[in-house]
Amino acid sequence: MTTVASYIKEWQQALQNEINYLKKFGSTKYLVTNGRLLSTDGAFSYYFETTGALRIPVGSSVRLEWGGMAQNGRILSSEGKGLILSLEQSFGDLISEATLFHDPWELLEQLIQRLDEIKKDKQKRIRVKKLMDPSMPAQHPVEKIKSNVHELVLRSKYNPVTFVWGPPGTGKTYTLARTAANKYLQRKRVLILSQSNQAVNVLIGELTDFINKKGSFREGDVLRYGFGAGEMAEDREAITTSKLLQKQDPALAEEKDILLSERKNLKQDIARSFSKRDTNQLLELETKIARVLEKIRQKEIEFVQDALVVGTTLAKAASDPAIYEKTFDVVIVDEASMAYVPQTAFAASLGKRVIICGDFKQLPPIASSRDSLVEKWLREDIFHRAGVVDWVNEGKLHPHLFLLKEQRRMHPDISRFTNQYIYHSLVDDHESVKRVRQQIVESAPFANRSSILVDTSFTGAYCIQERTSRSKINLWQALLSFQLIHESFLGGLRSIGYVTPYRAQAQLMELMLDDLYELERAEADIIAATVHRFQGSERDVMVFDTVEGAPQTRVGMLLIGKDSERLINVAITRTKGKFIHVSNQAFIKRHVFHGKTLRQLVEHQVTNRQMVETKDVGTWIQHQHPKLQWMHARRLEKVFQDIETSRESLVISLPPQTSLPAEWHENLKSRGASVKLTILSEDEWQVLQPNRRIADSLSFPFIMIDQQVLWLGLPLEGSKEIRPPYVAARLVSEKVCEYLLSQFITKE
Repeated sequence: MTTVASYIKEWQQALQNEINYLKKFGSTKYLVTNGRLLSTDGAFSYYFETTGALRIPVGSSVRLEWGGMAQNGRILSSEGKGLILSLEQSFGDLISEATLFHDPWELLEQLIQRLDEIKKDKQKRIRVKKLMDPSMPAQHPVEKIKSNVHELVLRSKYNPVTFVWGPPGTGKTYTLARTAANKYLQRKRVLILSQSNQAVNVLIGELTDFINKKGSFREGDVLRYGFGAGEMAEDREAITTSKLLQKQDPALAEEKDILLSERKNLKQDIARSFSKRDTNQLLELETKIARVLEKIRQKEIEFVQDALVVGTTLAKAASDPAIYEKTFDVVIVDEASMAYVPQTAFAASLGKRVIICGDFKQLPPIASSRDSLVEKWLREDIFHRAGVVDWVNEGKLHPHLFLLKEQRRMHPDISRFTNQYIYHSLVDDHESVKRVRQQIVESAPFANRSSILVDTSFTGAYCIQERTSRSKINLWQALLSFQLIHESFLGGLRSIGYVTPYRAQAQLMELMLDDLYELERAEADIIAATVHRFQGSERDVMVFDTVEGAPQTRVGMLLIGKDSERLINVAITRTKGKFIHVSNQAFIKRHVFHGKTLRQLVEHQVTNRQMVETKDVGTWIQHQHPKLQWMHARRLEKVFQDIETSRESLVISLPPQTSLPAEWHENLKSRGASVKLTILSEDEWQVLQPNRRIADSLSFPFIMIDQQVLWLGLPLEGSKEIRPPYVAARLVSEKVCEYLLSQFITKE
């Protein structure tokens, strides 16, 4: 049996291995400009301008590189578009442009220190042991249970560790908030922790609203503590340290605001015209601000001491003695499936009772190193490492696992797949969810349908790897997905998500939305992101673009690897009322094994007649966007008109086996004398008299006019990957054209 000392030794080594990897390979880079030396008193202080506001906490370690030199330093001030940092040595008086590197490995170092402290504390070691080996019998009185909330209250009263499995839409926040409220009403001290600021804000907000309605809220009893507290809604009660400070010590709060305002104005002055007087004034101001912030820090410690319920992030808890030096009656860890096991163990050490909540069927924690200990302890969650998932895999629920088994988010036509294939029929739909989501279902596109597979089989070989990142893109599916967003918006839907496994495809969609949909996004909640970024969110409509297709012959590990079930689960379960799956059904059936979740999803949708075939594209596209139009690829009048009116350039992709009819020859050869023709093809095509030929042939055809208009799917290729109906898309987007040129054409 593994001892706590053995666990801690492995955890500390795993964390150190991740730190070493981050220091060597993985830092977030920021461009800083117009650097000026402020002071040489003790250390060398520099002022820099930044392109945007940097959310790097004051005191953080950074590295600055300029030319061939590099130095470590610390952030002294980071506010607005100006930052001050301290370096050990001088880089000279002026630095025109440099690169700032920052990675939060200090947070991991602090966690290593907290684990050291656990080794020295017998009570904390016992708590960690019960977390990692929850073999003790359950003590709560089952016969007294009246509801989900009551069961969790009882479990957390009688048992040292309770695992809560909260699949999407099953009321996790509701249940946790009311359990915390129950402890609060008993005057117990509760610590609420999570990886993300958003999760802490949501849970603390729900708790506050509930005890407010009960008439039991008392100022200072509930505290949202830490850096992300400013994102709490303005109309909330005084639950953040800044609001409590304004109420309890308004003079100190006002002094801080005045000094920060002075600093902001002074930084603007320095950015316009640098002077020694301004420099000295800024340094004096920073000293005053530091003194005021220290006073505020002492007040914050008092707020934490007085509060019954404190909510903060796991990182803040491990770095702030106001949290980690305290013991709480109950610790609640939300989204624990995204937290490192050592983080969860540290959290459990702070409380007499601990509630670990998450969904181990969603995405696991993220770590960079491929070291074996990192794989074991930082790339898998506590549910797996404590043996809870082993019970589920054997068809049983662990005695200390509490399953929330009724979902209220997804229309039943969407949840039918996840309930059966992901959650082993352990989760059901609440009776109200079909009625509640009906209005979304009735809206276009695909009115009165909730789960839809938009099949892109035999539309062409568009799936390629981006030049720099090697991440996959599929321009055809991106354009179809944009059309689906457009149809949804015009159908009256305002909460729309586009999600994909591949970062490059998400960035391509974001590029199109920025260029073509700026006004619509101003009045709607439309977001494009990778699946990893979408975890924790939800939308009325979700478009899930799998990207995969010819000419690739292998499906990426994101969609068929170890964690693919979890990724696909997240993609589906973000949806409330309309899940649209854009996918190449034929390719997936050809290249994905039967037991894989992606293959199961495709076959489930086909079997349940949820598929829209390729030939139906003309029936569901009801609204042509002014800058994205779809038409039959045999009707060439418009493309020839674009060629005729071109002024500067034509770029044409002619894949292998392309056979150009005579009319194409005529139109391309009769281009204006000033129009340069570039051909992407393995073949010479001298008959077209190109100005330039690039021998790197692409797998799909397009023609680009004046780097502004893109025709995709023309000239019609002779590939086996395309069958009727022959469809082409005309996109007017200088940004997309520029992006494509950067991918396929190197500058001369």
